[in-house]
Amino acid sequence: MNRVDVTAGRWREAVQARLAAGERFAGAWATGEPVRSWRAAFAVPDGGIAILACAPEAGRVPSIVDLAPAADWDEREAHDLHGLDFDGHAPIRALAGHPEDAAAWTTPVEGEGVHQVAVGPIHAGVIESGHFRFHLVGERILALDPRLFYKHRGLERAAEGRDARAALGHVQRACAACAVANTVAYAMAVEDALGIVPDPALRRARTLLLELERLYNHLNDVGAICAGVGFAPGAMAFAALKDRAQRLNAQIAGHRFLFGSVAAGAGVSAIGAAAGGGARERLRDLRADAAAAWRDLEFTASMQARLDGVGVLTFEDALRLGAVGPAARAAGVRSDVRAHSPRLAYAGFVAADPPAPSGDVAARLQMRAVELMATFDLLEVLLDRPLAAGACRPGAEPGPLGAAIVESPRGATLAAVELDSGRVVRLRLRTGSYANWPALAHATAGNLLPDFPLINKSFELCYACVDR
Repeated sequence: MNRVDVTAGRWREAVQARLAAGERFAGAWATGEPVRSWRAAFAVPDGGIAILACAPEAGRVPSIVDLAPAADWDEREAHDLHGLDFDGHAPIRALAGHPEDAAAWTTPVEGEGVHQVAVGPIHAGVIESGHFRFHLVGERILALDPRLFYKHRGLERAAEGRDARAALGHVQRACAACAVANTVAYAMAVEDALGIVPDPALRRARTLLLELERLYNHLNDVGAICAGVGFAPGAMAFAALKDRAQRLNAQIAGHRFLFGSVAAGAGVSAIGAAAGGGARERLRDLRADAAAAWRDLEFTASMQARLDGVGVLTFEDALRLGAVGPAARAAGVRSDVRAHSPRLAYAGFVAADPPAPSGDVAARLQMRAVELMATFDLLEVLLDRPLAAGACRPGAEPGPLGAAIVESPRGATLAAVELDSGRVVRLRLRTGSYANWPALAHATAGNLLPDFPLINKSFELCYACVDR
């Protein structure tokens, strides 16, 4: 991790240089109360992380949303929670704050026949709180403003002052479905700050956990798309497959959501030959049944007819908005953190190609199917011999700041940690869901209102990751 401090006057110039070098904006956060530093992370093509930092001048920093539109939510959140102002970001609409005046947080849309439809934050199904404000003409969506942060728990702030290893519990509880990705990113960030690196056994164990988490999430997401079109047989089939994957998690790691399976600076548990061999057999059976269920979907014309051309996220928009994960790859963006993860066991990994990177619901569904097969392949290799718990060893000079990026089921997740005498001074967790919510809103425009549940399910983003 490389950190560079610049003045506020050179902030935009420094950011522009990073972007011109092919680095990807990965998140930004404020440090101190009052804010003494505004920091932005950039993913380097070879897998490294660069941090730019500047001191605000009179509580103000130049905005970079015109250079990196993906920074929009980061700047709006910092404005709401830390009182930081961003010159050039105007109007800066509320994000984490919830003003009563809709004009303070929605996109202004005017014209003949334009009206609004409000959905949520309370929904008919078992779902977290989220509000969607649609601007429409008839049933055609002109714009969508998502409003989250209804259950913002302040987990980052609650972790401050705690021992770095103990604070991992706050990150783990940010989101059950992303528990492993979030905690592995956090653990690696802490280890980066402490100047220690995981040994091969620990890298292997963490990679296994990440792929087990990806497996049940992708099975769930395929089923969710089936539910989005009202195809009950597919929804039920993949829900059953997802449950089998989670039962396997419990057998391997002791918890369906893999809670308690990651620690900072150490491994947690080992997997013997017998347990690993039994898991491989169950995974092979699961793979065969998932392939059969997938063939049923491919030959269901009534379902396939609902997918093409719906909720399109173009290649250009995916890049511009900083989309990550399967949603970005389905639009043709060949970016997968696993391909450059030296602290994990992904040697030789190559990002999967979608059959047709059209950026629509069909492509996002196909992307998950392709990645499921890659995950089954990885798990087969990872379980081909006993796994030790692993440990960490000295690797570099320690420093107060550490950062790591991990590929979650929904895309690149950043964790950044600032330490003082082994205690957390500042924690930032920016998940793949956080990165993709603006892309989902953009992909919704131009579609019919009844198609939104399908589009939403094809991204299948976490609310809890935002409400951290």
